[in-house]
Amino acid sequence: MPDLFRLSARLRAAVSPARGALVRLLSATALLCAAGASVNAAPVLLVEADTGRVLEQQDAGKPWYPASVTKLMTVYVALNAVKEGRISFDSLLTVSPLAASQQPSKMGFKPGTQLTLENALRMLMVKSANDMAVVIAEGVGGSMPAFVEEMNDTAERLGMAGTHYNNPNGLPDPGQITTARDLAVLARALIYHFPEQETLFRIPAMRLGKVVYRNYNRLIDRYPGADGMKTGFICSAGFNLVATATRGNKRLIAVILGAPSAVARTEQAAMLLEKGFQPSWSIFASAAPTLNSIQDTGGEPTDMKPYICGGKRKELASENEDDAIFGASGTATSYATQAAAAAGFSGKNPGAALLQNLPPSMPPVDVFIGPKNAPLPPESAFPAEEKKPTAAKPGDKKAHGTATASTGTPPKPQGNAAAARPNATLSNSEKMGLKPQPAPAPKPAQKPAQASADKPKPKTQGNGQDDSAPAQKPGG
Repeated sequence: MPDLFRLSARLRAAVSPARGALVRLLSATALLCAAGASVNAAPVLLVEADTGRVLEQQDAGKPWYPASVTKLMTVYVALNAVKEGRISFDSLLTVSPLAASQQPSKMGFKPGTQLTLENALRMLMVKSANDMAVVIAEGVGGSMPAFVEEMNDTAERLGMAGTHYNNPNGLPDPGQITTARDLAVLARALIYHFPEQETLFRIPAMRLGKVVYRNYNRLIDRYPGADGMKTGFICSAGFNLVATATRGNKRLIAVILGAPSAVARTEQAAMLLEKGFQPSWSIFASAAPTLNSIQDTGGEPTDMKPYICGGKRKELASENEDDAIFGASGTATSYATQAAAAAGFSGKNPGAALLQNLPPSMPPVDVFIGPKNAPLPPESAFPAEEKKPTAAKPGDKKAHGTATASTGTPPKPQGNAAAARPNATLSNSEKMGLKPQPAPAPKPAQKPAQASADKPKPKTQGNGQDDSAPAQKPGG
């Protein structure tokens, strides 16, 4: 083993920074294996968008869990419905109880909330909102099963033979599978069947009220030429990405499946795209095989859950892991990110040299609730805030002015209670700088209850901005 590490050190010293980054990627896989895991090579694919020629591929026909890149097909079916005149971008869609019950990442709107198809699509692509996927499915297809059936019919029509869908958002389901090849086929179809909608796939951020949501695709406005498409993550899939980039008259599609972290996913895609843009590839591209030449390997998808979300980790990996890959102590916050950091994918080394802080390609896109000609306040989409009054002891002067269970008198506001609480405990409305809706006065209690002299605190609702991964089912 010492000899192996000495050899690795000599290799890193001998290769260029770009190749060194690739070596670090391999080192990340070695670290996972050293911990007792055995991970097969994850699929990788690089394709010319206009010709479909394959510039590089590894296990591109291998089945894999798609996670949120599923939403690319959800968008395709919705855009096709608009093209056929079955629905318009201004059509109002309604959040159903089923949609509201979806696990994060989500917007967190309450059932009955209405918004246009256009806004739902933007929230789907930027926030990767699982609830919006169901809203779109029910609004376009009439029901989620009918929409999923259309997704599978579309996959068959496009030639995506290794793909099957059971839901429109990519949440864990052992029967929901795809391949890197099929995802490249879908990406090409989106580019050339709906060229007028190319902006939808490269929105860097959106604004709802006072809150700005950043796109999880960290190539946008960081990698020169990046212009879409979609990220995805569940524990069993690892970190997935379908990305496109254009320089001059050359457009490339990169597919990364099963990366160990969001940072690794972004940097690996950047290196793959950069390789495809090199002049040397133009000489051999005409002889490259096409997507049609890649055969499905069949078999069961690799379950990445033990390596991404297993072991002794105290925190689940999450889609926005690259926002806080390092804590205050400067150490990685999860096993997956530790492996990625040890391999060089930290965002602060030569592996990230291809990524820059580019000028914004566009300002945050405004989204709203309600119809196009009469938008509603954002707070109307979230559940009303509930307040529990604090009962007072009989004769307790300190509790004067505090609500009691016997009277049901609501307390008077005492400063900004939200400002005194950590951000993690704030409700959606408070995070937007909006005043919560008052709750109805409670019914009088039969007997005085013991109370605290502290002022009452509102009961907060689940945060629609929660990006942490949900607890996984077997195979999901």
